[in-house]
Amino acid sequence: MRLPPKRIAVLGFALECNRFAPVTTREDFLTRAYYSGEAITTEARKAVSAIRPEIRGFYNAMDAAGGWTPVPIIWTGAQPGGPADHDFFTALLAEMRALLRGAGPLDGVYICEHGAATTTEDWDPDGALFAMVRDIVGRAVPIVATLDLHANISERMVDTVDVLISYLKNPHTDTYERGAEAAETLLRLFAGARPVTAFIRLPITSAPVRLLTAHGAGPYADLIDYGQARKRAPIINVSLLGGFVFADTPKNGMAVLVTADGDEEAARRLALDIASRAWNDRGRYAVRLTALDDAVTMAMAAGRDSSLKPLILADVADNPGGGGRGNTMWILKSLLAAQATGVILGVVNDAPLAAEAHALGEGAGFSARFNRGEGNSFSEPFTAPARVLKLSDGKGVGRRGNLAGTEYDLGPSCALALGGVTAIVISKRTQCLEPRFFEMFGLDIAAARTIVVKSRGHFRAGFDEFVAPERIIEVDAPGLTTPVLTRFDFRNLPRPVVPFDEDFAWRPTVHVRHSAITS
Repeated sequence: MRLPPKRIAVLGFALECNRFAPVTTREDFLTRAYYSGEAITTEARKAVSAIRPEIRGFYNAMDAAGGWTPVPIIWTGAQPGGPADHDFFTALLAEMRALLRGAGPLDGVYICEHGAATTTEDWDPDGALFAMVRDIVGRAVPIVATLDLHANISERMVDTVDVLISYLKNPHTDTYERGAEAAETLLRLFAGARPVTAFIRLPITSAPVRLLTAHGAGPYADLIDYGQARKRAPIINVSLLGGFVFADTPKNGMAVLVTADGDEEAARRLALDIASRAWNDRGRYAVRLTALDDAVTMAMAAGRDSSLKPLILADVADNPGGGGRGNTMWILKSLLAAQATGVILGVVNDAPLAAEAHALGEGAGFSARFNRGEGNSFSEPFTAPARVLKLSDGKGVGRRGNLAGTEYDLGPSCALALGGVTAIVISKRTQCLEPRFFEMFGLDIAAARTIVVKSRGHFRAGFDEFVAPERIIEVDAPGLTTPVLTRFDFRNLPRPVVPFDEDFAWRPTVHVRHSAITS
């Protein structure tokens, strides 16, 4: 589709917030990802880049269509963590506003957002950002945004953006494609499509471990498949968002978004159909974990008996991808106490320990002190005899799953031998979702009998070549992201809500938004 040149702004703010985790600071954003102006375009057009894949997908699709001029503003994102410092967000919003105002006339806007952010003073900074953009560009300029499928949707988000497009896969291996879809959708709007969106929020706040989307993975996978099978004219987009319960906000709850081209009834009818199916399936979101002692017993058996298939122990309660600190010791301590063998564990976030290993050098033996000075109640100090196997600067390019073809930086890192366990220690908090996190230290993952990962689910797309799904064990251990939601003091969720309340009636309310864009 060839069109006259269009000036399109690109911006966004990406943070998944866990109310129970430490505040996410300005420094967290600046050290993880902060791109301003032309740096966005430069990174987006690199063959290999650290910027979000959906931004690369958007640029590549628009470049292929031809005739556009990017107007890059600011894009920033931090690792999932606690609410963003409100002063930082206020300053960021002010800078984005000034840059948008100074950009001149715009024909369209693409916002690359996560959608589950909060700040220390605002439940809905994503909605605030969307509203700011709409206020500047006016009602007639099309705005398209991409969202993580863990986004928590507010009416303000729906009312200020013409089309919201969420990921379809969890693990999130389709982010590039969703960015490309955002470009294609914007082109449709330029060509005359007139979106109308039906939005329904359900009183279901599932633990993230029940929101996988592989075929046969559970109720959410079935719901995604059902919605996509019904995406045909006049339907433009079907987005089913599981939400992120740990944000603990009044806008929490599974969300159905159906956008049609000019046909309110079609959007409304499909949204109600999907919401009804989701509600009737609510009992399937119950969580089942394996006790820590049982998981260790399985690891011991795998170490003794080579005829058994290898095993993954998922430390889902300490997932940095959901705000966990990546440094709890429960599983490691239990494996060492049992004298387990053939175990590789990754990745432990402990910058002081990694720095000490680098100072000592490869081959050095020492007493490894984990979590020195750590104040988190889940991240207790622990000391064990260790030997430095290998050191790394922590930089690489992912080869599978979420990080395939994407640059990463773990900071100064090391592989430590701790008896029968080899642990990877990093300096920049992230979840273990990529085989290269082990392979960069010369470890043969296929030779391991047990792989321990601090991750909730994204590891599944990276390690599926090594371990079959039935040998993935989600371990019940303490942490900031435990799927046992009753262990948290939730204060702000809408009530009644599944899984905290039972035997209540619910009738869907459809919120409809008509776009005001003009060709």
